[in-house]
Amino acid sequence: MRVIAGELGGRHIQAPNGRVTRPTSDRVREALFAMLEDVAGVRVLDLFAGSGALGIEALSRGAGDAVFVERDALALRALRANLAALELAAPAARVRRADALAALRSARRRKETYDLVFIDPPYVQARDWGTELSVVLPPLLAPAARVIVESDRRAPLQLDIPVERERRYGDTTIRIHSHP
Repeated sequence: MRVIAGELGGRHIQAPNGRVTRPTSDRVREALFAMLEDVAGVRVLDLFAGSGALGIEALSRGAGDAVFVERDALALRALRANLAALELAAPAARVRRADALAALRSARRRKETYDLVFIDPPYVQARDWGTELSVVLPPLLAPAARVIVESDRRAPLQLDIPVERERRYGDTTIRIHSHP
């Protein structure tokens, strides 16, 4: 895996060992960021961050800062190694070891808001997250925020946030939701 474009374009990042984490492929990330266009200065939340590929790509392309949320120990090890190798550190890149909902509730208590949120849960759990994320996530979204959901096309994660665009790449579905 590699960073596709921007300041860190071409640099390699590692995927976590094991089968729990499935990194977003280079092809899908490239297509996704082409749809997003300019991400300069945005505040990013990379939920279920895994290797951090999506948040790192956003930072490489000029995002203001990114919060990476991950609870799996192997994924956290790869994420931290990737951030260190790319020399991305706080305040631009912050890692939170937590369950997704706990991290969102904590962010709400801190009155954080985000312009761009990546949600890429394990495919087998995607359907289970829609209802809870639809309740907890909106207070954290800045005006005109976009929420990117990656899931299996056969069992997509459904959010109660308007869908702006949807694309399929093999078994992967990418939905771009726009917060009013």
